[in-house]
Amino acid sequence: MLQFSKFKVFSIFLVIVLGLFFFVPNFISKKLISFEPKRFTLGLDLQGGSYLLLEIDTKPILEQTFQSKIIEIKKKLRKNNIVYSGFKIKKGNLVFNYKSEESKIKSLLNEKDINLLSNGSKEFSVSAEQNQIKLEFTKEFFDLIKKNALEQSLEIVRNRIDELGTKEPTIIAQGSDRILVELPGLKDPAYIKSLLGKTAKLTFRFLAINEKEQFGVDILKSNIDPSRTYKVEKKIIISGENLIDAQPGFDQINNSSVVNFKLDTFGAKKFGFITKKNIGRNLAIVIDNEVVSAPVIRDAITTGNGQISGNFTVQEANDLSILLRSGALPAPIKIIEERTVGPDLGKESIQKGFFSLVLGFVLVIIYMIFNYKVFGVFANISLTINLILLIAVLSIFEATLTLPGIAGIILTVGMAVDSNVLIYERIREEKKYENNNMIVFDSAYRRALTTILDANITTFIAAIILYSIGSGPIKGFSITLAIGILTSFFTTFVFGRFLVVLYLKKNKGAENIF
Repeated sequence: MLQFSKFKVFSIFLVIVLGLFFFVPNFISKKLISFEPKRFTLGLDLQGGSYLLLEIDTKPILEQTFQSKIIEIKKKLRKNNIVYSGFKIKKGNLVFNYKSEESKIKSLLNEKDINLLSNGSKEFSVSAEQNQIKLEFTKEFFDLIKKNALEQSLEIVRNRIDELGTKEPTIIAQGSDRILVELPGLKDPAYIKSLLGKTAKLTFRFLAINEKEQFGVDILKSNIDPSRTYKVEKKIIISGENLIDAQPGFDQINNSSVVNFKLDTFGAKKFGFITKKNIGRNLAIVIDNEVVSAPVIRDAITTGNGQISGNFTVQEANDLSILLRSGALPAPIKIIEERTVGPDLGKESIQKGFFSLVLGFVLVIIYMIFNYKVFGVFANISLTINLILLIAVLSIFEATLTLPGIAGIILTVGMAVDSNVLIYERIREEKKYENNNMIVFDSAYRRALTTILDANITTFIAAIILYSIGSGPIKGFSITLAIGILTSFFTTFVFGRFLVVLYLKKNKGAENIF
């Protein structure tokens, strides 16, 4: 266990050199480095930034779900020759009048194809009174709608922020209808708020020829001129769900910024068929219930590629592209809480965290040298290399360092010292029964290994569990703790042991070496 081949020695120093390569740039100004190195970033609690708490307004999505359910139920009733009338939403329930046999209607509405959730429970209960059917939706149904809306909104919010290149944002769900967003380093969240607050629901619809269209007519405002309105058919030709890409561009003919989009295969075929059949009609491009433009279809558009123009600035075209690429939110989102953490608080946190780390480190150095002399020096060198490697690994993954993360580093120092103390105390025990220094040290390292492995593995498992079920600061703590366990094991049992071997070989004939 005290033998080191040339390859092992080379590997040890290679790891240390690579650690220094990724460690040093974190403490050097970017102006002094000709390339852009990987660095760890400071979390919201250290460098300041923005904190946003978003709330999903599920009322529109509930209404949309009810409307879809009405269409589904009407289709079912018509298929079975059931006469009905007066469909309406009343206090969160669906009601309608009937003239057929009550038991037959109840039986139809309780069939699995129309009244069954994925978890096996019912979507609604059916009751009848005075020739009126009442469909009362279950709590499981409402919970499922909210859950789906939250999961979809969470993913879209994450996509929108990632598109902006914001490093290490924290985006997590809170409760059943809220999303927490932390953006380290962002002092002015106005731009992010403007992007997150837009639903970005894209639809293509024809302008209405008359007000008696089969599916009805909506009166929508123009995105460019709010005083202008359009009569647009309610029937949606293509929606943003068929969009696979959107990029900002420039129209040299009109000398204006545009958004170029691309549809998926299904959307391209449908769009080609619709445009071929409706040459000469105006196709309205609607985003969030506002008409961006309503160009005349001159020819069939079969390629699946198109262009959205609307007197955009370059920034507006870029923002719209980001929104369309990330997808439409299933429901509107509003910001219910906003905080900006200033740099003063971050600076104070850094100073206190750094001071506690340095103070603990200095006290450990003094204790190790006082108690173990030259071997204490070896332990302190190992501790220093351990910190360097830990910071280097954080830099490689461009991880975010938070105040709990600093606590994880301090704990790592304590665990690394504990490993060295276990080994050195074991050496003192072995010295009582053996005089050969090489045998003593070899036996001590072997016997201490099991104990140290047990302690490190159990702590590492705890770190993994914390990372899996925790969020935000807890994850920061668990990451630094897990990395610290791995680096401390390397510095104690590989690098530290290597220093001890060099010293033993140099003082081979000496007595009372420890």
